[in-house]
Amino acid sequence: MQSRWFEFGGDTIVRADKYIRLASDLQSRIGWIFSKVPLTATNWEIEFEFKIHGKGSLHGDGMALWITKQRATGGPIFGSVDKFEGLGIFFDTYKNNRPGVTFPYVMAMIGDGQTSYDKNTDGKDQELAGCSARGIRGAAIPTKARLTYFQDQSLKLELRYKSEDEWTLCFETGAVAIPSVAYLGFSAETGELSDNFDIISVETKNVYSTVPSSNEQRKADASSSGKGKGRPKARRAGGGWGWFFVKIVLVGVAIGGGYVGWTMYKSSKRHSRFD
Repeated sequence: MQSRWFEFGGDTIVRADKYIRLASDLQSRIGWIFSKVPLTATNWEIEFEFKIHGKGSLHGDGMALWITKQRATGGPIFGSVDKFEGLGIFFDTYKNNRPGVTFPYVMAMIGDGQTSYDKNTDGKDQELAGCSARGIRGAAIPTKARLTYFQDQSLKLELRYKSEDEWTLCFETGAVAIPSVAYLGFSAETGELSDNFDIISVETKNVYSTVPSSNEQRKADASSSGKGKGRPKARRAGGGWGWFFVKIVLVGVAIGGGYVGWTMYKSSKRHSRFD
């Protein structure tokens, strides 16, 4: 099975009518799926539904969302490569050594291409921001995450796992540096302990902000010098999709043993079907 837009590898299992299983509830599994097309939007939002579940009371290790220059390579960090360049969001379900922290734990790391993620301390020294998310594994409702990025302004992660109408803020930071051309991906890893790590659906879209970036603000301040400054406008997301809109959905169509359908929407009116 091949796709024009995405490729997967490792132990990833595609079930068209249900999920993309990055890693199964078995020991020593890694799997990944990455876009072939870079995400080049300046401001964007990624919302995805996922499921972490399995048998027994002990489980691990975790899954990750990636926005990185590297793509489509398995490795030791939640199923993908170490010393990455870009953004990693880690859903860590097994506690190695972080006293006082409740697991599962969700954290962000900005990789510079040289710094390693330290598994022994669960990335404590590499953490940009994070939160405990007890209940995200084996939740009674469909679990979702929503990551929103405004260049030169902010990065925000929200989680939905307590109830279907409640989004919980995990973290919100100031400006962070993410490569201007990077690839969206997901990966997962199991070790001696295991779980099922499933991706159900992914939706990404352009967002916009009425709050100027730092560069834009400096230009505006210079041009308005001596004329008084206007009140800053609150940022706003949504509206028209602009040129960038990708939506990934699992389509339950059986041909032979079944295949996965992926749909890319380049605007709200135009779309093309994945191979």
